[in-house]
Amino acid sequence: MADGCTVRHGVAPALVATAVVALMAGLTALPAAADTDVTDGTVVITGGALRITAPADAGVLGQRGFNTTSGTVHGSLGRVKVTDNRGAAPGSGWVASVVSTSLRGPGKSTIPAATVGYSVGKISRVGQATYRAHDQSDISELVPVVTATGVSGDNTATWSPTIAVRVPGGTRAGTYATTVTHSVI
Repeated sequence: MADGCTVRHGVAPALVATAVVALMAGLTALPAAADTDVTDGTVVITGGALRITAPADAGVLGQRGFNTTSGTVHGSLGRVKVTDNRGAAPGSGWVASVVSTSLRGPGKSTIPAATVGYSVGKISRVGQATYRAHDQSDISELVPVVTATGVSGDNTATWSPTIAVRVPGGTRAGTYATTVTHSVI
C-alpha cells in the first residue's frame, strides 16, 4: 500500500467476533470477589365480594276474584342479580337461594308460604361459569334457585323470576303481603 500500511490476510472473522464478545462479557461480569444478596417480594391480589341484589318492592304480583275453588296467581318479582367479584379459583361455584314468608292478609287471614312457587326464567350471564336454574313449587324453606359451577374469575348472572301463588278456594278477599328473601353463598 502506498501509505506504508500493511494488510494481513487470513485472520478469520469468527476469531475477531469471539474476541469482541469475550471483551464485552468481561466488562459486564462481576469480579470474583463481588458480594450479592437477594430480596423476595410478593404481590397480594384481593378478591371482591359475592353479592345478590333483588328489587325492594315487586308491587302487585297479580289478582284474582273471590272463588270457592283454588287458583294460581302469577307475577314478576323483578330483576335479581348475582355479582361474583371474588376472583375465584377455577372450578369454584356459588348457590343462590330463596325463601318466602306466608302471605299476611286482612285480620289474621294468611296464605301459607308452601303455596308460593318460584320460576327462574332466562338467565343472562357474563363471565365464565355454567349456570343452572332450579324452579321450585314451594319456597317456604330456603331452597336453591340458581347454581353456578365451573366459575373462572369474575362473573354475573341476572334473571327475572316469576312468583306463582296457589290461592286456596274460599280465601278471604283483601290484599296479602309476603317477603321473598334471596341469598347467595
